[in-house]
Amino acid sequence: MRILVTGVAGFIGSHLSEQLLTNPNVEVLGIDQGIESEPLKLRNIRYLLKHPRFKLFDRDLLTDDISTLLKDLNVLYHLAGIPGVRSSWGSEFETYLLHNGLVTQKLLEACKGTSLDKFVYISTSSVYGEKEGRVTENLIPIPLSPYGITKLTGEQLCNVYHQYFDIPVVILRYFTVYGPRQRPDMAFHRFIKQLILGKPLTIFGDGQQSRDFTYVKDCVKATAAVLEAKNVIGETINIGGKERATVLDVISILENLLNTKATLTFAEKAKGEPRHTWADITKAERLLNYQPEVFLKEGLKYEVEDLSQLFKSGRESN
Repeated sequence: MRILVTGVAGFIGSHLSEQLLTNPNVEVLGIDQGIESEPLKLRNIRYLLKHPRFKLFDRDLLTDDISTLLKDLNVLYHLAGIPGVRSSWGSEFETYLLHNGLVTQKLLEACKGTSLDKFVYISTSSVYGEKEGRVTENLIPIPLSPYGITKLTGEQLCNVYHQYFDIPVVILRYFTVYGPRQRPDMAFHRFIKQLILGKPLTIFGDGQQSRDFTYVKDCVKATAAVLEAKNVIGETINIGGKERATVLDVISILENLLNTKATLTFAEKAKGEPRHTWADITKAERLLNYQPEVFLKEGLKYEVEDLSQLFKSGRESN
């Protein structure tokens, strides 16, 4: 089975590719851009580069022709894009629109007329906006941020290309993924780094906002399960975690893991972020046989261990 993963050197893309390669019948083609100049991306794929069934391609999905990579392809996982709610406002919106919207449209166009079995688009809980209780996939998305709008745009493009050109689309909506290799701009990475360095932690809002936290290994198992899943074409599926918690709950766990006490500073609530998220994963359980396994304290322990090694190696600036 030949699989293409866009954004392969990213946090989730690298984990997904490792999970896919546990299947001896899978070959993974990975696309990313500018890897040689980004030490964290190189670190993410250091194991993949040694794997005999992995091939890396440095491509700009906005401008480069990737049609040759689609030949005899079975499944495409589209994870490439620009993440982050807080940085999507203002002049940066154009970048988000290009990489989350136009790139997705170009990929869908390139897949027309191919023998692709599945086109898996990775979306986000940010498309939902502010909702009460467990969120099911049939609720009307009302994004609160430009980022959420561009990811929903990608979803809608997938749906119309499925409708008119039979592109075999599957949409997965991730809920707050964390774990080893998490991006430096993400909250857990920032908190752990600040605690290790003895610096104050910056909390946006009052810290009582809660999230459905999804450990990365659980997330990629669910994502890889799409390969063999039946009756998923045209579906949108939530991928959530095993445990919800507030930001202050997370900080308390990290204090315990690192045997230190945090100094907290509170900043204005970030624009575009919902107060609470909570995934209804009934559909993922039914279609993907998905059962998240990793509790929050265990997952945070793994992330602390990974970041401690990163800081010791000097690959991230203090």
